[in-house]
Amino acid sequence: MSAAGGRGERPSAPTVNGILNVNKPTGPTSFDIIRLVREGTGIRKAGHAGTLDPMASGVLLVLLGQAARISEYLMDLPKTYRAVVRLGVSTDTYDAEGAPTHEARLVEVTQTEVDAALETFVGEIEQTPPAYSAIKVNGQPAHRLARSGAAVALAARPTRIDRIELLHFEPPDAEIEVECGKGTYIRSLAHDLGQALGCGAHLAALVRTRVGPFSVESAMDIPGLEHAFESGEWRGSVLPMDRGLTQLPVIKLHLEEEEDIRHGQAVRIGDDRLGFVPLMDGGQYRAYAEDGGLVGIIRYQAEAGLWRPRKVFGPT
Repeated sequence: MSAAGGRGERPSAPTVNGILNVNKPTGPTSFDIIRLVREGTGIRKAGHAGTLDPMASGVLLVLLGQAARISEYLMDLPKTYRAVVRLGVSTDTYDAEGAPTHEARLVEVTQTEVDAALETFVGEIEQTPPAYSAIKVNGQPAHRLARSGAAVALAARPTRIDRIELLHFEPPDAEIEVECGKGTYIRSLAHDLGQALGCGAHLAALVRTRVGPFSVESAMDIPGLEHAFESGEWRGSVLPMDRGLTQLPVIKLHLEEEEDIRHGQAVRIGDDRLGFVPLMDGGQYRAYAEDGGLVGIIRYQAEAGLWRPRKVFGPT
């Protein structure tokens, strides 16, 4: 991969705040994509909202400028994956890049048995993350400890799987589609499915097809992204920050309220102006200025009847 910033003059760093929906290919790391975007745009402040392993592809949301401050909201969005689970062999990393933990077993399970096993993972579940993951153990990433030979035992964590569908089953491979919440490891799901079926399994391929309203069909591939950098047309592909905040109700501020919020002060908003906005104690809302610009994210404090700023954004 290359970028316009690596050819000729380096682009100046413009003021751009927003989201790039990138279709990450298999191979590069998520940070490789961030580096490409930084070089191509000249923007130093760029991050992502949820990493993808090198072997995985699909939706990677790259956050530019002030959009980096809403990463927590984007990471909370529901996600959809398509995965190929290979039955018969478990690995230490729970994916195809790891070492087998046992000899290959003959897969003697039916599609009905696979369907039934998958159903047990739907809902609020406890899931143990892979030892080869970025979760910190005593300040060190678990994968680093695991690769050094240290024994890594991670505690099970609550997560949510909304739907699993078996798309195709041709032993030893089961292709599945998963809709899930934050913190779900598809590698762990593949491993646990193999345990439930008694034959072992690992993740052979993974595509993240959706994050909230962002789909892989509307994502930019790497050649398209590089061409946009070279032509200078990449700004037209940057989506507004609030595209990833549609789960938050909208509050419209008067000019005086906007100024108070921008100065970190709480405000009162008359009930006659709230209309049908649902009031939730501690709830978070998108706050807009009279001109339609996103001012920030504010939180409602019911007891005091006040709206307090949680994140305030500069003019965009």
